[in-house]
Amino acid sequence: MFESLSERLDGAIKNLKGQGRITDLNIAATIKEIRRALVDADVNYKIAKEFTDRVKEKTLGEKVLTAVSPGQLMVKIVQDELTGLMGGTKSEFNLKGNPAVILLSGLQGSGKTTFAAKLANYLKTKRNRLPLLVACDVYRPAAIEQLKILGEQIGVTVYAEEGNNNPLQIAENGIRQAKLKEFDTVIVDTAGRLAVDEEMMNEIAKLRKALQPQEVLFVVDAMTGQDAVNTSKLFNERLDFDGVVLTKLDGDSRGGAALSIKYEVNKPIKFVSTGEKLDQIDFFYPERMAQRILGMGDIVSLVEKAQEQFDEKEAERLQKKIRKNQFDFNDFLQQLTQIKKMGNIKDLMGMIPGMGKAIKDIDIDNDSFKKVEALILSMTLAERENPELLNGSRRKRIAEGSGNSIQELNQFIKQFDEMKKMMKTFNKMGSMKRPMSGLPTRK
Repeated sequence: MFESLSERLDGAIKNLKGQGRITDLNIAATIKEIRRALVDADVNYKIAKEFTDRVKEKTLGEKVLTAVSPGQLMVKIVQDELTGLMGGTKSEFNLKGNPAVILLSGLQGSGKTTFAAKLANYLKTKRNRLPLLVACDVYRPAAIEQLKILGEQIGVTVYAEEGNNNPLQIAENGIRQAKLKEFDTVIVDTAGRLAVDEEMMNEIAKLRKALQPQEVLFVVDAMTGQDAVNTSKLFNERLDFDGVVLTKLDGDSRGGAALSIKYEVNKPIKFVSTGEKLDQIDFFYPERMAQRILGMGDIVSLVEKAQEQFDEKEAERLQKKIRKNQFDFNDFLQQLTQIKKMGNIKDLMGMIPGMGKAIKDIDIDNDSFKKVEALILSMTLAERENPELLNGSRRKRIAEGSGNSIQELNQFIKQFDEMKKMMKTFNKMGSMKRPMSGLPTRK
């Protein structure tokens, strides 16, 4: 997502690089190209024009310091304006109430049921909550079964009433059950339709009025662009929802929904969801998203993901092994597993400043590790702990057992040895505070 927009904005701002100062003349082409980039990203023309007018006004009103080039100044102003356009700051998520009730709404196909499970998983694993999923989509075939399967995968109870076609009754009974069994959070998955209709609006409005939820979230498919914005308006008029959830951000989306929704509806984006894995959910941070759009990376989010996976005691143990040059294939395999848990590898690399553009045309995914994992898993425990045991006959057996060639195995062992030397050197210099990740660990 945003790859095309990022490229276009970078190209537009390059017009100012090498300029000694900003003038009406040299900024005109840049502003025009930024506006075109936003419109092509499916941002409404009116919003794009107001955005670029503000950027132009601020840019011409600023004095360029000797330490700052016109291009750098433009990047800073565009970043600030993008951040403001998307909401400014992260929006709070209200979990007060006994239990806290979260009502989900949206069209069919927006990823609402999957998001319900993702949110339950997030609250359970990251916020130490005890959520209950309530299945109120009584119209879509297999909707209740889908929620039950997802609930089982994450170990979260699903409340459903087979044969009951009254969503309000099911929701109220579900909340009573939550109070009885001491669940502290109720997530109500409601029905969607293929298009907005009066029956659906009346139903969701009744649910909102009767349940008095702490949070009403509108779930929308980011790939639908301006249609997502228009649908948000219609739902907000009837529901007055608290926030938006953008799903399918990993799809072929131009980004117009993320950039426009806050402006059009005046409601914040609270969560973003990518992929089908049930841990692929994040709070929405406008400033971080603006940085990523401008190719500046998102180191804060990368550090946070690392903190969730890297244990401090384990890091200290590995550091001692590195100092003694005892880092082995078991340690390497364990680190790979932890890195994979952080999310999609290409997305993680895109969070590193400057890397997004460098890897945009490279196909990188978590399957990239499979060859390495197969090689290590084909070794005996003694071989993993003592890489020096790997003589010619052992290497031949490992290569054949993993489905790789001797050359591929030798190349991996060479890279592993070089990495060990580099890690030991960094450790001596005192610059490597955390093995492999180089990032702070979880407290």
